[in-house]
Amino acid sequence: MKKVAILQSNYIPWKGYFDIIAAVDEFILYDDVQFTTRDWRNRNKIKVNGQLQWLTIPVNHSRSDRICDVKVSFGDWNIKHWKTLQMSYGRASAFRDTAEFVGEMYQSARSAYLSEINTEFIRAISDFLGIGTRITRSSDYSYGGDKSEKLLALCKAAGADCYLSGPAARSYLDESLFEKENIKVEWMDYSGYPEYTQMDSLFEHGVSILDLIFNTGNSAGSFMKFVKPTANIAKLTVQC
Repeated sequence: MKKVAILQSNYIPWKGYFDIIAAVDEFILYDDVQFTTRDWRNRNKIKVNGQLQWLTIPVNHSRSDRICDVKVSFGDWNIKHWKTLQMSYGRASAFRDTAEFVGEMYQSARSAYLSEINTEFIRAISDFLGIGTRITRSSDYSYGGDKSEKLLALCKAAGADCYLSGPAARSYLDESLFEKENIKVEWMDYSGYPEYTQMDSLFEHGVSILDLIFNTGNSAGSFMKFVKPTANIAKLTVQC
C-alpha cells in the first residue's frame, strides 16, 4: 500500500509537518496552488528571549500568483535570518552540534523563488532527521480538478492507495470521492507530543522545527511520533 500526503510548502515548518513526511511513502509539496498571505508559506515562529517571534522571508506577489511563482524581494534575507537564529539559540543545548548544518543550509539558499527555498530546506531537514520519504512537487504531475477533486486527482497520479491529511482539512475534504476510487483517507493526529527543554519562558509546541533541532540535536526524534533519533549528527550537503 502506498501512502501519500499533500501539503503546501512552508518555511522551516514545525515538527508535525515533518512527522507527516515521515509517516508516508511520498510527500507532495502542493506548490501550484494560490499563494496565501499571513500564512506559513514564507514565515514561521521561533523563540527570542522567551517570546515568540515571526521569522519572515520578504516576498513580492500578486493575488493570482501560485506558490511556485512567488519571488523573494530581499536578496540577503538568508544572512539576516541566520544571524537572528545565532543570537536567539546560541545558548541552546545542541546549538554547537547543529550550527554547521543549519548555517550551511542558509548560506546555500540562493534561489529567487520561495517554493524552491522551502523545498531545499524541507529536504535538507528531512535528511538531517533521517527521514527517507520521497519528496516531490505537485507541479511535477499532470492533474486537474478543484478542491477535493484536485487532491484526489493528484493522489491518483502518484499511485496512492492511502491519503494522509492534516486535521484542518476535515472541514472541506469530501472523503466519499476517495472511497469511490478505493483510496483510504487517514487523519494526522498532532496530540500527545512530549515536551523538551526550551530556553526561557513557557513551553511552546508550535514553533519551527529548528527550535527542536537546536535544543535536542540528534535526539530530536525522541520528541516526534514517526521519526527515530539519529545515532550521529552527520555533516550534510544541501542540494540546490
